[in-house]
Order: sequence, then structure tokens, then C-alpha cells
Amino acid sequence: MISPMLLAFAIIGAVIVLLIWDKVRYDLVGLLALLTAMMVGIVPAKDAFTGFADDIVIIVGSALVVSAGISRSGVVETAMRPLARHMRTTVAQVVILTGAVTLLSAIVKNIGALAIFLPIAVQMAQRTGTPLSWLLMPMAFGSLLGGLMTLVGTSPNIIVSRMRAEILGEPFGMFDFTPVGLTISLAGLAFLAFGWRLLPGHKGGAASQAAFSIDDFTTEARLPPGSAFAGRTVAELEEAGEGDVTIAAIIREGHRRYVPSGHWELYADDILVLECDTQALARIVQIAGLELVAERELEGVESADELRLVEAVVSQRSMLIGQTVEDVCLRERYGVNLLALSRRGRPIRQRLRRVRFRFGDLVALQMRAVEVPETLGTLGCLPLAERDLALGRPQKQRLAVLILAVTVGLVATGTAPVAPAFFGAAVAMALFRVLSLKEAYDAIEWPILVLLGSLIPVSEALRTTGGTDLIAGWLSDAAQGLPPVGALGMMLVAAMAITPFLNNAATVLVMAPIAASLAEHLGLRPDPFLMAVAVGAGCDFLTPIGHQCNTLVMGPGGYRFRDYSRLGAPLSLLIIVLGTAAIAVVWPLTAR
Repeated sequence: MISPMLLAFAIIGAVIVLLIWDKVRYDLVGLLALLTAMMVGIVPAKDAFTGFADDIVIIVGSALVVSAGISRSGVVETAMRPLARHMRTTVAQVVILTGAVTLLSAIVKNIGALAIFLPIAVQMAQRTGTPLSWLLMPMAFGSLLGGLMTLVGTSPNIIVSRMRAEILGEPFGMFDFTPVGLTISLAGLAFLAFGWRLLPGHKGGAASQAAFSIDDFTTEARLPPGSAFAGRTVAELEEAGEGDVTIAAIIREGHRRYVPSGHWELYADDILVLECDTQALARIVQIAGLELVAERELEGVESADELRLVEAVVSQRSMLIGQTVEDVCLRERYGVNLLALSRRGRPIRQRLRRVRFRFGDLVALQMRAVEVPETLGTLGCLPLAERDLALGRPQKQRLAVLILAVTVGLVATGTAPVAPAFFGAAVAMALFRVLSLKEAYDAIEWPILVLLGSLIPVSEALRTTGGTDLIAGWLSDAAQGLPPVGALGMMLVAAMAITPFLNNAATVLVMAPIAASLAEHLGLRPDPFLMAVAVGAGCDFLTPIGHQCNTLVMGPGGYRFRDYSRLGAPLSLLIIVLGTAAIAVVWPLTAR
């Protein structure tokens, strides 16, 4: 009969092989591992699904929702706006953007922080001519570094905290990771401030950048009496748009159209004809408090959460060609608002409601979310790549910041455990409509949660069958003759080496019990070894596949596989040396 330990090793080995092979989705790999572990008896059926109720799953899912709420609120773009004038050189752009991503990654999930700043970096590169490849990889690496600073910054920290609770009876706190994480982050930022020169200087992937840069739309917006820009000039409003918004015309006195100069004063109830892309339009509507002229209440819509803004192109067989909005009764018959229109190379001189559609026109349409496929098919419009556009929907910046601040405060003071606090924050984000329920569900990376819930019982089986003690014994033999700090560094290197081939969460689930057993074999405290696993698993700087942050920038940055090691190899060496030393200082290896 095959021993339970060998079965546990076989299942973990199969998981590693399948994840490296990358032909089967990692969540399915986790489910197969759990099913196999139940069938062979190393995971009791009554304990098989306890992983899905684990605090790790709740914290990771809730943190993703909170990250999406912060992104949706627009607070980051608002905070970055005053810094834009200082980002004229490449060094300043790298330092400010990477520093901002690093800082934000400490309080929201690092993948969420990077996603928030990605379009900002693309726009900055387009405006200044800086190669996008010089910006994105430092930002991705900064997001990984920032995630090391707090419990919720990255999944490995959350999992290591849970492992400590099992071993010592108490998890790591919210800011127990901060001394080591902050030291590593500051050193990493200092390196990236000049290390970006190691990267190729190409502009990035044109196809991917297209998702962030679409021809300028023409739209009409009313300047309400309460706007802060009533009484100010055209130039001031365009400056608030950071050069991405042009006031092509002003409509006054009911129908008269004027082409303004920059010194023209804006009056309440002016209709402004704006030329910009939808991202810039969403920003200027929020900043200036504008009201989109074409936006009207649609029949049967009770909540803004039911609406969706879609960018689409008028196809060759579209029923709209040759017709105006009024001709086809777009709102009355089809429940659609035309918010903006773009005609490549040709400015729109007429009011939007009188423009006759042409083949190839780009349109921004507002409609009920459930009717999008059917309505676009009826109109003969082809949707563009889906983007998260907040146009026509209110942003709740102060509320989002308040929810996050209260959550961090509750955790930091020990008033509430991490899981309930962040779960409450996620519920609050949806309850107060910082983001819609659909956006909340979309923000959750369900495959990651499935992987975590599936592998927790399997990794526990490796421990209960004695597998982790066996591996720890081998590592202990390998560490003979090394000083304690050398054994600590070996564990950090091992976790860092495995992470590119496994999901970082899976790496921690396997390596954390081994690290604790190794510390016990050597007669050392487990805390520094658990910290080493967290740092190593959170720092994949060598490949685009070990962490989603690296994968996210590969297309837009136009990177090749080998480009990651050009910047990542020296950074990894820095982290190994400095990280090992910082952990040993902050978390003594021996009891005092």
C-alpha cells in the first residue's frame, strides 16, 4: 500500500508539473488536486471544502473589491493631477509613477494598484514621447515591492499570516510586514530610479495601446450654473483637461455656434462642443461638473447600475448609415443615448442629433447593460475592446477614501480582524454605490479564489502526512555549516526560484509549512523563515508569468521574455541580500 506521504508528494508534484505545463487552467488544476486527494484518502471528505471558507479566500476577494472601488472612484487620478507638471523628464516619470504605484500597493491589492496607473502611464508616454517600455516594467516591479509592506498588499502575506496562526496561535498583524517591506521597497525604488536605462527604448505594443487611445470623440456638454468653471476661460477648462480636451465650439442663444479663443469667458448654460477620448471626457465631466447634453433618462431604468457605456463602430451594413439620431428615434425606439461620436480625420460641425451616421464612425452609446448584445446587433454596430468607463456616472471619491481609511484603522488598532474588516469594506463599496454589484463581482478573480480554496486542504495534507518535515530535514542537511542567516537566505532564494513556475499563492501554500519545519529542525524561530517565504514569493522579477502584474504590462510595454531579466536580475540580487539582512534584524532568528 502506498504511504499517505508519497501520495501527498505525488499530488503536489503533479500540481507543479501541470502549472508549469500551462495547458490546464490553474483553478482547474487546484480542483483536480483536491478531488484526487479526496479519492486517495489523504484529505477527509468532511474537510475537503474547508479551504473555501478560510479567511484567506475572504480577505483576497474582499481586497480585490476594495481595490476596484478605489479605482472606480477616480481618487487616484485626482491625487496625481498636481504632480503631472513635474513629470517632464523620464527620471521624474519613473520615480513618481513607480513610487505612487508602490505606495498604493501597500493598501490595495498590487494588481489593482497597477491597473489604476496603467492608463495614466500610457497617456504620459504619449504626451511626452517617453518610450512606454521605460515606464511600465518599473511600475510593475514597484507594485510587487509595495505589496510586501502590509498584510493585504499581496496574497503571499495573507497566506503566511494564516500559517503563523496555525503554528504559533496568532497571525501576523496588518503592519508586521512594514519594516521589512518598507526597507526593501525604498531600496528597490532607488534602484529603479536609474535601472530603467537597462530596458529597451521602444514605444510599446501598438495593439495594446489602442485599448487606451481611441480617436477623439465629439460630444456636447452643458456648463451648469453651479460649475466652478462658470466665469472662467476656455483655456482654463482645457488646462484642467491636461491637454487631452479641446473646446471646439460653444453653442449659445439656443442655436448660435461660436469657435472660441482661449481667452473667451465661459457662461452658465453654455453648450460646449468637446473633442477628446472617452477617458479624458469622463475626467473633465467629473472635474468641471458638466452635464452631457445627450444623456437622458431611459425608459424602464431605475438605477445607474443598470446602464452601461459601450464604444462601438458603425459597420458597413448598419441601419444607422445615412440616418440621424432623430430619424431612427434612437432613444425612444431602441433605448439608447448617443453620448459621443468620432469620425476619423473629419471634425463634426453639426449638432450631434443632426449628424448623419457613416460607415466607420466610432460611437459612445449608453444603454441598459442586459440589452447590449441584442441592441448592438440590431443597430449593426460592432463593440470595441471593453473598457471600464465611468462616463455619465458619479464618482464618490471621498466616500471611497473614507471606507478604506476606516477599514485600515480598524485593522491597525486591532478593533476588528482583517477578514471581517475588509469584507465589511467590500460590502460598503457596493452598498453606497462606489461601484455597482456587477463591477464588484467582476473585480473578484474567481480562479485565484478557487485555487486557494482547493489547495489549502491539499497543502495541509502534505504537513499532516509528514511531508513538510521530510523536506525540512533535507534542507536542514543542506544548511549544515551555514550560519542561521545563511539558512534564512536559502529559504528566501528557494521561494523566489519557485514562484516563476507556480502561482505565488501556491508557492506559499507549499513552502510556508516547510519553512516553519526547517526553523524547528535548526532550533530557530519560525517568524523570520515565514517572512522569507512571503518576500521570496512576492518578488518575481525575472519572468512575465510568475505574477499577474508582470503579465499585465507585457503587451502594452512591448516586452519580450528576456527583457524582464535585464532589469529583474540585478533587482532580485538586491532583494536577496537586503531582504535577508532586513528580516534577520527585524525578526531575530534566535530567542532573546
